[in-house]
Amino acid sequence: MIKSIRSGLWTCSRCLRQASRARGNQTRWASSGSGAVTLPRPHIPIDHSPPDLKHDDALLRQIFDSPQTLKDSVKPLFNYATGQNVGLFRNKYLTSPQGFLTFADVTIKRARKLVAKVLNASTLDEYKAIVRDMDRLSDMLCRVLDVSDFVRVTHPDAKIQEAASQAWSLVYQYMNQLNTETGLSDQLGKALANPDVMGSWNEEEQTVAKLLQEDFMKSAVHLPKESRDRFVDLAQNISDLGSYFVQDIQPEQPYIELPSSLMYGMDPRMAQKYTRLGKIRLPTMSPEATVALRSVHDENARKAIYYATRTASSRSIRILEAMLKARAELATLSGFKSYGHMALHEKMMAKTPESVSQFLLALSKNNGPLVKEEITDLIREKTKKLHEAATNIQPWDREYYMESIRTSMRSRRRDDDVLSAYFSLGTVMQGLSRLFTRLYGIRFVHRETLPGETWHPEVRRLDVISDTDGHVAVLYCDLFYREDKSPNPAHFTVRCSREISKAEIQEVAERNSEGEDVEGLPEFESPIEAANDGMHVSGQSSSGSVKQLPTIALICDFEEKQGRRGPALLDYYQMETLFHEMGHAIHSFLARTSLQNVAGTRCATDLAELPSTLMEHFCADPSVLALFARHHITDAPLPYEMVVHKLHVARRFEASDRENQIILAILDQEYHSSLPSHEGFNSTKTFLDIQKRFGALPPDPLGTRWQGFFGHLVGYGSTYYSYLFDQVLSKRVWQVVFSSGQNGAALDRANGERLKEGLLKWGASRDPWRCLSDALQDERLVNGDEKAMRLVGSWVAKDQFHE
Repeated sequence: MIKSIRSGLWTCSRCLRQASRARGNQTRWASSGSGAVTLPRPHIPIDHSPPDLKHDDALLRQIFDSPQTLKDSVKPLFNYATGQNVGLFRNKYLTSPQGFLTFADVTIKRARKLVAKVLNASTLDEYKAIVRDMDRLSDMLCRVLDVSDFVRVTHPDAKIQEAASQAWSLVYQYMNQLNTETGLSDQLGKALANPDVMGSWNEEEQTVAKLLQEDFMKSAVHLPKESRDRFVDLAQNISDLGSYFVQDIQPEQPYIELPSSLMYGMDPRMAQKYTRLGKIRLPTMSPEATVALRSVHDENARKAIYYATRTASSRSIRILEAMLKARAELATLSGFKSYGHMALHEKMMAKTPESVSQFLLALSKNNGPLVKEEITDLIREKTKKLHEAATNIQPWDREYYMESIRTSMRSRRRDDDVLSAYFSLGTVMQGLSRLFTRLYGIRFVHRETLPGETWHPEVRRLDVISDTDGHVAVLYCDLFYREDKSPNPAHFTVRCSREISKAEIQEVAERNSEGEDVEGLPEFESPIEAANDGMHVSGQSSSGSVKQLPTIALICDFEEKQGRRGPALLDYYQMETLFHEMGHAIHSFLARTSLQNVAGTRCATDLAELPSTLMEHFCADPSVLALFARHHITDAPLPYEMVVHKLHVARRFEASDRENQIILAILDQEYHSSLPSHEGFNSTKTFLDIQKRFGALPPDPLGTRWQGFFGHLVGYGSTYYSYLFDQVLSKRVWQVVFSSGQNGAALDRANGERLKEGLLKWGASRDPWRCLSDALQDERLVNGDEKAMRLVGSWVAKDQFHE
């Protein structure tokens, strides 16, 4: 299969819980040639001074903190009429809406030529080249799909969005056709069956060949044409239904209207904003409704709010169930017992739904007693508030009494919570650069953008510079809230790392000299530039090859200071979110693969969350915070005991929060079992039954249907367990590789190199269990079998979450 059917967007479960010129027909060369973070022991941190580096990272802080520095550095966005722009991400095709369609047209025509080359392969050398030719084919298509996927959900210009959507659809349809045609699969099979061909491939090439073969099997390529055509129709239908589901998530009841007299306890300013004629009218899908559920004293009012916020529209449920049934049919068509078996087979660390269940049941068993302790505390708090003995907690009581206990904990602190004063956006970005310098020898360097390079004036570009390899990646940061922008933090891979061979560069030069039958091609200054569409590449190696640099877009929704006076200040969880997202990015920065199919975060989904979740441990470590956390006015270092208290309050009901995630992970497994193919499948009944079976907390009442809000079912079908799985793995890495941060281990270069060499640099080019085994130096994991899964389950003990 040329490309796994997944988005270029990398946004994980934790992320989404944070609450978002033509010149004829020929190109001319100007020249030839080429979560579960441990609470550290409280102490006052040592102020680690920045290292003696050649660069000065002061500009990094200024560019994010100083409005004037930002204003001076901003270049105008591109102008369609004058054409004076370098193209979005410096992709010279993307200078106008029409450019997206040209890019798609060029890509499909070039892809057809490459397909013909693979289909006509007959000699030993031609078969040896097949795996790299097919990887290149995948990269061609992903170049359009990934940038279009990002643009259609992020760009503020509706014309650009529409053009990107059209380009995405054209290439996606072509990709699905390729994935169900037998020729490519047959040729790959012949190559894999030839010992001389297999013997000539390195480990990475063999891995990619096997991944492609597995994906072809999942695409029903071995079936009769009628079945393959049905597969294409189903895949398109599932994609459409997924888009409809995510875009159309709505509650059955758009507004919650209650007498203002019942809303005592709600913030008076908030109440006044929504009060008309003695009634408060809250939008159901609003932060205010969530806050009201935690603060309103009247139980009946909370009950009404709970029902409204837990009941998705019947339309959302119909779309969801149609998608689940289509997925079940797709899996059956491909020869799998269920969609879960299909999604996990050979692509995930957990390999089978049975292994996932083993892990989730072990986690639930160990977490259950902790939840019961928290429920006892809630009943005790309810008794105290009601002045009478309480025997249970209702679903609409939970958030209210949790917040009551947290408020009491906060009130015992004499000093105000002023943590954000120590976390200006600029200092946090500076701290991340300093941390990565110490661990991995890479740093962020601000680079001015050119007209047309970005999609908004506030987007800032950072080049990622290695002390050994030079320029290794490009990072675009769009970190501030806008009304026309998704509120969910996200990591987008706009372009993956891949080696561009000398032969490819020569082919581009020859294509230019012969002319190409495509309208609207841009000008390029060299074949090397054309080989990567104008985007950045590494320096040319002795073999004549170059690497297209990974290009990442990081999206957050931080609030700017009103009137732009002073820097944007982040609360602790916004700072943690930025660390988390950078964990995804670092995986792309450090991966040293040659083939696109195994680059960076294209690894197993249940491994991809490990680097990001691990970063949550770093941002709670005193030695790491001492790198950067200083008061934005006085420059005083952060009093670390404030962090200890903050985390203690926030994690007061961590077990209950974890139980909810376990239930959702089990629900995801059930929804992607054979169940949806049965007559009378009812997604609501399934959800409520799972809550009753696996929850110590009270289940949702009849009449609710929260699953219609579960947007992760689209991108995380049968793999939602990954975040919980990686919580366990990242905790183990933090303990074993970084010694839980003791004695400065969180800043030790040797530890960073151990993680990079053992795990991060491989992307998906090496078996993830072997990577984990190498990083942890634990041979018991290397086979990734049921024994290894049980071993990971054994790490889920009480002290896994409470040290």
